[in-house]
Amino acid sequence: MGYIKGSLFISLDGVIEDPQTWHFDYFDDEMGAAVGALMQNDATLLGRTTYDEFAGYWPNADPEDPLTGIMNGSRKYVVSNTLTDASWENSSIISGDVKSELTKLKQDTDLGVTGSATLVRWLVEEGLIDELHLFVHPVVVGQGKKLFADGAKVPLKLLSSTTFGSGVLHSVYAPVA
Repeated sequence: MGYIKGSLFISLDGVIEDPQTWHFDYFDDEMGAAVGALMQNDATLLGRTTYDEFAGYWPNADPEDPLTGIMNGSRKYVVSNTLTDASWENSSIISGDVKSELTKLKQDTDLGVTGSATLVRWLVEEGLIDELHLFVHPVVVGQGKKLFADGAKVPLKLLSSTTFGSGVLHSVYAPVA
């Protein structure tokens, strides 16, 4: 049986938008190891916006960066009902009855969701996510898109939490059975 694990950088006030403007002050080796471990999956699951951003960057990224080969060579599934062509290497589109398709796919595939906040929110609300990894940064951003601004009430249970030396809290949640 496979799984879906989602991970996001989030501020104390719940902001997930533009982490590149507030996240890197807190990135250290501990977080790098945790994020790296979350990339060890059979495939990456992406929402349309994140897919477009990644597909615009990674194919032309520095080939000397080890992450370039990983990102380009790994299997990728993009969830979208509007995308018609996923031309980035090893990419496939999941559309139509997405819940059914993902349920089938995770029967034998370990999937990791990188970014893709709208997709993560939907996966949580639909009960498809097996683990939600939140990297809570000790900063109030003050404005921006929030992970759960409005939506369904979904009870979760805390599986683990680790505080990094930078003050970032890595919390892992799962659906309540």
